[in-house]
Amino acid sequence: MKTQKIVTLSIFLSISIVLSIVESFLPVIPIVGAKLGLANIMTLVILSLYGERDALTIVLLRVLLVGMLRGSIGNPGFFLSLGGGLSAYLMMVIFMRFKVFSIISVSVMGSLGHSLGQIIVAIIILSTKELIYYFPFLFLIAIPTGFFTGTVAKKFIEITKSSIQIEKVKFK
Repeated sequence: MKTQKIVTLSIFLSISIVLSIVESFLPVIPIVGAKLGLANIMTLVILSLYGERDALTIVLLRVLLVGMLRGSIGNPGFFLSLGGGLSAYLMMVIFMRFKVFSIISVSVMGSLGHSLGQIIVAIIILSTKELIYYFPFLFLIAIPTGFFTGTVAKKFIEITKSSIQIEKVKFK
């Protein structure tokens, strides 16, 4: 791996960690468990500029490092974050492979995937299948938050693409 790529991915990882921590202090959405998904901006950027493997690495490192910083590794919140992050990543990869969806559409699907992943993990942890009834509320929030995240990621890619000298971007 080239030094420039390692440095760039490290900077993107740092940004995603900061966004994740800052987001935890923002009381923006009135539904418990719903967030803007700011850290997923960087997942989309890396997925678009570098590909699936690097994006997965950053997602896993972000969840682990934020868990370490918060002292929450092994706690339910850590597993909710891991389940949400991995399911968001999986949804983004699946819809990105279709090559017909914009980055904003892929972001919305990632947001929906994040919500579904967290609900599944919560059902497992709490042994309460009734939590599935909470998903429609998260679903309604996931659409505008995914749109916002995708819009910011698209702009971020446009601005940084030339400065990090990447020629081929996977999204339009």
